[in-house]
Amino acid sequence: MRKKAIHKQLKLMILAFALIFIGSGIAAYVQTSGGDVEVSDIRIEAKDGSQLSALLYKPKSATDTNPAPAVLATHGYINSRETQSGFAIELSKRGYVVLAIDQRGHGYSDAPAFANGFGAPTGLTYLRSLPFVDKTRIGLEGHSMGGWASRAATLMLPNDYQSIVLVGSSTAKLPFGDFRGSPTDPKNIAIVFSTYDEFAPLMWRTLPQDMGKAEDLKTLFGTEETVETEKLYGDISQGTARKLYQPATTHPGDHISPVAILNAVEWLDLTLDNDSGIAPGSHTFLWKEIGTLIAFIGIVLLLFPVTKILLNTSLFRASVIQQAEPFQPQTLWPLHATIASIIPAATYFLFYNLSTQLFPASAIWPQSITNGIASWALGNGLITIVFGAFTWFTAKNSGSAFTYFGLSMKPLEILKTLILSIIVVGLLIVLSHIIQSIFLIDFRYWVVALKPPSLAQLKITVAYWPLFAIFFLLLSANFAGLLRNNDNNLMKACGINSLTCALGFLVLLVIQYTSLFATGALLVDEALMTIVALQFVPLLLIVACITTACYQWTGRAYLGGFVSSLFITWYIVAGQATHVA
Repeated sequence: MRKKAIHKQLKLMILAFALIFIGSGIAAYVQTSGGDVEVSDIRIEAKDGSQLSALLYKPKSATDTNPAPAVLATHGYINSRETQSGFAIELSKRGYVVLAIDQRGHGYSDAPAFANGFGAPTGLTYLRSLPFVDKTRIGLEGHSMGGWASRAATLMLPNDYQSIVLVGSSTAKLPFGDFRGSPTDPKNIAIVFSTYDEFAPLMWRTLPQDMGKAEDLKTLFGTEETVETEKLYGDISQGTARKLYQPATTHPGDHISPVAILNAVEWLDLTLDNDSGIAPGSHTFLWKEIGTLIAFIGIVLLLFPVTKILLNTSLFRASVIQQAEPFQPQTLWPLHATIASIIPAATYFLFYNLSTQLFPASAIWPQSITNGIASWALGNGLITIVFGAFTWFTAKNSGSAFTYFGLSMKPLEILKTLILSIIVVGLLIVLSHIIQSIFLIDFRYWVVALKPPSLAQLKITVAYWPLFAIFFLLLSANFAGLLRNNDNNLMKACGINSLTCALGFLVLLVIQYTSLFATGALLVDEALMTIVALQFVPLLLIVACITTACYQWTGRAYLGGFVSSLFITWYIVAGQATHVA
């Protein structure tokens, strides 16, 4: 019977590996435009000795004797260089050399975030130094905070570029920089700002549908009238050209919107005098997103057979697998499930905002957004304890109440479970680095991105893990106790628990975006954390399946809690900005 179960897990493992390698291969093929573009992972040393990470897209047509136009592509806050792949792919296949950088404190660039013009001036200087780049045709493209990084580069190096396009960004005065423009500065600028951009009040002090009336925009365009969409203002030859594009998407939607990306390409083609011969509406970048999505599904799927196979080895089987307590019907299950679904979403903005005052970035915990998410996790962990205590004191068999939650006080059992969890997640981390070294991709779709962690990020992960372990152990115990159902069908149990985990955030997002699409503004003015919440739905679905499966396999809450917390801490830390070096 055991051999049959292992054979089933091996088949699942083969499927997972197939998804990882097939998806990665598709992504790499599209990223290199079928081999016409060479993509390389580089490090650039800044004047202060810090290192900037980047992906360099070099078309084969770009040579020292035939230099090509070039573009510096810069991502936004809490993103990374791979987020700009849609722009980089479409530009590089049209003959542009593209340097997609990790901003300072993001991805694999040295901390802290926001330093030295966000890293863009260093990137622009490096781009100009390449012998196969035409220094008379250099442009900048930046999304969100990457637009401010691009603008910082134009202010610090005003003679080193010819054109710029800001996507979901602005020329405005902000607490960390004055990026305001004029009819002549910066040179040849396009604004690509979506009709449902969550950040319109911050970026332009207006609603997105009223963009043309924004005072900063009219100043930039040199007009007192409402700025018209897709009308060319100024003169390209004089460096005073301006144009406003408004694709029908959201702020994060810019990354996967063919219209937004091709608007940027159109402007750079126009102002840098590039004619690739490719049809204006032609695009292939979405296939790269599909490829990395397939690979992402594969690496998540791989976690299950790896865990199950290791769990059944002689090293772990006897001490980790225990007999679960008999099921006791919970008459208040619907109430408990409703509370477990609603409370985390209802307290999301509250706990995050408290963290900005009580839990600022520090040398130990150096990521502001991660601190906010950790605060939310700890706050909800406390709420879980309160409701769990109710069942503890009202259990029919008080002597088994503790183990009914899948918990025990056996140190060896807990230690071996933790070791098993570290091995499982550690193997996935090693695999992520192998895939990156072969294909130069990470695992992602849109804003959901699992990145191979750097050594610095692994150290940060160790610091944050205990904070998240508390929450995920309590969540796992909750599924074993208050939210346990009497169905041994793993798929059905995963479905029920996934719905319980993710439904509250799904409802929150529906409310926020219904308001945005109807009125132009979010119901709760929390643009950044609303966008971050888009990741919560798929991640909570994954966590629910991990904790459910691990409890059914072991009769304990520890394995699901440890594996989930290690996986999610890795995911969050590798994808966030580091604010303290």
